[in-house]
Formats: sequence, C-alpha cells, structure tokens
Amino acid sequence: MKRYAAVLGLKGDAIDEYKRLHRAVWPDVLQQIERSGIRNYSIFLKEPENLLFAYYEYDGNDHDADMAAMAADPVTQKWWAICDPIQEPLTTRKSEEWWAGMEEVFHTD
Repeated sequence: MKRYAAVLGLKGDAIDEYKRLHRAVWPDVLQQIERSGIRNYSIFLKEPENLLFAYYEYDGNDHDADMAAMAADPVTQKWWAICDPIQEPLTTRKSEEWWAGMEEVFHTD
C-alpha cells in the first residue's frame, strides 16, 4: 500500500457547488475509484484560501495503469467535466498534473 496526497485550488464562487457534488458522488465514479485500487480516499477544503487537499491509499500493482483506466472511463470523464471548470490547478504543478502531487515527509501508524 502506498499513500498519495495532492493539492488543488477551488474557485471561490464554486465552494457550495463543489460540496454539493461531493455529498452525492455518482455510484459509477465510486466504483471506478475502487476498481483503480484507491482506498481511504478523502478530500479536505481549506478556506479562505480555497485549497483542496486529497489523500488516498493505493493497494494495486500498477498505479499508472490504474489511473489511466480511470481517466479512460466515460462516466469518470463526465464527472471530471463537471468538476474541472470549478477547480484551479496550482501554477507550480508539473505539466502532466491537474492535482499537484505532494511529497510525504512524515508518517506514523
């Protein structure tokens, strides 16, 4: 199992909409997340900076392939088409990232 964390901006006028969407994530999106080996997935919001912090644990064997399968899923693509316009990726992210990946510097069980 490997832990992943990432950060992303959220447009200030979209906070209520983002919360509403995530109170009722589509079942097919949740199933794809599970099929992609993602467990213990959480998204946190920090206001007033409007930063989203995501954390998940990956228990699969090929993270890149599982993330590509998720990205190819038509229902997930529709979900992202709704969520992406209200998000603001960080300018410091890597060119291939939407959510900016973070380095784990400490962990304890």
